[in-house]
Amino acid sequence: MIIFDHVSKTYRGSNLTRRVLEDVSFQIRPGEALGICGANGAGKSTLLRLIAGVERASSGRVTRDMSVSWPIGYSSCFQGSLTGADNARFIARIYRQPIEPLLAFVEDFAQLGAYFHQPVKTYSAGMAARLAFAVSLAIDFDCYLIDEVTGAGDERFRQRCHDALSHRRATGALVMVSHHPDTLNTYCDRGAVLQDGQLRFYDTIGEAIEVHHAAQRADA
Repeated sequence: MIIFDHVSKTYRGSNLTRRVLEDVSFQIRPGEALGICGANGAGKSTLLRLIAGVERASSGRVTRDMSVSWPIGYSSCFQGSLTGADNARFIARIYRQPIEPLLAFVEDFAQLGAYFHQPVKTYSAGMAARLAFAVSLAIDFDCYLIDEVTGAGDERFRQRCHDALSHRRATGALVMVSHHPDTLNTYCDRGAVLQDGQLRFYDTIGEAIEVHHAAQRADA
């Protein structure tokens, strides 16, 4: 289980203070598939990074007794001067995974061709997302975090993403951020809407999508 206990997140910069989350409490249980809706800039990706532990909360507490992937599509987990293969080797060592089977899986799944052995800083955003997706799926996590990556790549890659996510959805928890209702409906059961620092939950992903779209129309 992953537990958010009165979590707030605030960014402070030069002449700028922005609160992304304000006193948010919720739980993610094993086997749950949660879809997060929200406008651009609402803080959805920040929320995923807090779930993953990539970022710390400004206040409150996040506890986990499930293994959690980094947000798939979050390419900042890579060292740009290293090749895709070397980054995959490094991550295999961190998670104590057999290196050669992991490399073979990532090379086959990511479909980067010769770029797999080139520095990640030479990759396009889509290529980096495919690498992140492949490395995440090469490791068995209890909870997978998905950030808009299912649109990366060609039709064959998207089908592979769908098949892989469907399998992970059947065996573990999943938290997904997407602007595409069809994608959320495909993978998620429960839904939540992030707006003005508040995260409101709904029994179905369909209801969350409807509330989000209504808010978007009201703001237009």
